[in-house]
Amino acid sequence: MTRADDTAAQEARDGFDKAVNMTAGELEAWLKTDESRAAGDKNGGGESTGHASGRRIVQLLRTRKSDLDEKDFAHMRKVSGYVKRHLAQRPDGDITDTTWRHSLMNWGHDPRPGS
Repeated sequence: MTRADDTAAQEARDGFDKAVNMTAGELEAWLKTDESRAAGDKNGGGESTGHASGRRIVQLLRTRKSDLDEKDFAHMRKVSGYVKRHLAQRPDGDITDTTWRHSLMNWGHDPRPGS
């Protein structure tokens, strides 16, 4: 791995660590809820993109950093980009029980941590 590869990998991990504020256990429990399954775009009528991403995020959170590969870093970049874009679309008012929040949580980010 080159120095540039090391830098890109570290940047991917840093962005992911900043975006994902749920633990693997919290996210895994969330993904089992009806609210989680109902949120997001369902390509072809099955599982939503965000729900599938959430399952992948759980795997990433449980993987040793030394075992991560380029596909993992690519998904980490996808997660941090999604969370950043989605946070910019925050609706007005109470977000507690909104599809907006539920969608973000599928991607490992609870905009109301501790709730």
